[in-house]
Amino acid sequence: MSERIEPLSDNDWPGLVDDLKAGFAGKLNVYRTMAHHPQLLAAWAPLRQHVVRDRAMSDQQSEVVILRTGHNLSSPYEWAHHVSRGRAVGMDDARIASLAGPLEAMREDDRILAGAVDELIADARLSPASQHAVSALIGKAGLFDLMATVGFYSVLGFIVNSFDVPIDDDIAAQLQADPAP
Repeated sequence: MSERIEPLSDNDWPGLVDDLKAGFAGKLNVYRTMAHHPQLLAAWAPLRQHVVRDRAMSDQQSEVVILRTGHNLSSPYEWAHHVSRGRAVGMDDARIASLAGPLEAMREDDRILAGAVDELIADARLSPASQHAVSALIGKAGLFDLMATVGFYSVLGFIVNSFDVPIDDDIAAQLQADPAP
């Protein structure tokens, strides 16, 4: 059993990151947990802006990378949140479910991205063949963004897995009404 570091309430929110409370950081339990280290959360915000909003990948490509990362890290929090997000950006449940399975069962573009995630997590590097395939699919900037996304969500996975961060209530309610694949 993990030590539980509870997400901070509004009353306990650190003044150093007060400007982040009304935005992304105050909305999700993972960031409310990260707020126990306000300097890290403050430093995290600009990278989050790039990885989540300003990246070279499409929304669906990003969700493929995040879901496969969450799957590889056995992170129920990341999986649940990104099933919801994947659905919101137009991914169907069969496609989402395939991302937790063998590469051969995925559509070709998802196989390229998920295979790159698998390589990064297993080997901490991409083979030249994977670099070429990813670059051909999403460009050189996308190649870097894929690596940054895997690293970014790995850190979040480490946090939510280590501290048993609870899935946010709205996501849990969504998935109770419409279970995840």
